[in-house]
Amino acid sequence: MELTGPAEQVAPRLLGALVVCGEVAVRLTEVEAYAGEADPGSHAFRGRTPRSEVMFGPAGVAYVYFSYGMHWCMNVVTGPDGTAAAVLLRAGEVVEGVDVARERRAGARDRDLARGPARLAKALGVTGELDGIDLLDPASPLRLVPGVPVDPGVVRTGPRVGVSGAGAPTPWRFWVDGEPTVSQYRPAVARRRA
Repeated sequence: MELTGPAEQVAPRLLGALVVCGEVAVRLTEVEAYAGEADPGSHAFRGRTPRSEVMFGPAGVAYVYFSYGMHWCMNVVTGPDGTAAAVLLRAGEVVEGVDVARERRAGARDRDLARGPARLAKALGVTGELDGIDLLDPASPLRLVPGVPVDPGVVRTGPRVGVSGAGAPTPWRFWVDGEPTVSQYRPAVARRRA
């Protein structure tokens, strides 16, 4: 699976791929592209930081970060070594290990087990310990493997979820049309400072 390239080009090719962690496998139905230092919506927009370091390559590693002090989220790094770019894994369908995912996401309907980036990571059991892991290594505990390719005719694109400012109108969110596991679009909401 070729993962090196501009995030917005790699992102739609990830739809239909499988993310496997332990007993659980998720078929990707929604992703978002982030172009690093050139993208105001990216964690790497202001350059290298301890948080964004993994985004600078190599391609094919996992960039896992803690969001809002509550949730883990997972990206696939796509830029060549030294260039930050990544694709956020937004949603998918649990296709293996459904019982394990149900335990991790108690009370969730099956379509909601991995519907949203934090839910996807929780269903898989992904935490910060997997940050920087090689997703293409067959021996890796967290892997990305080809799935059934998605017909380009059913791929839709639109603005990214929760991104405001200069990066808001960028149509780098990609999803499979009609797929019930795709998360609901929510535009960014301005936060008030206390």
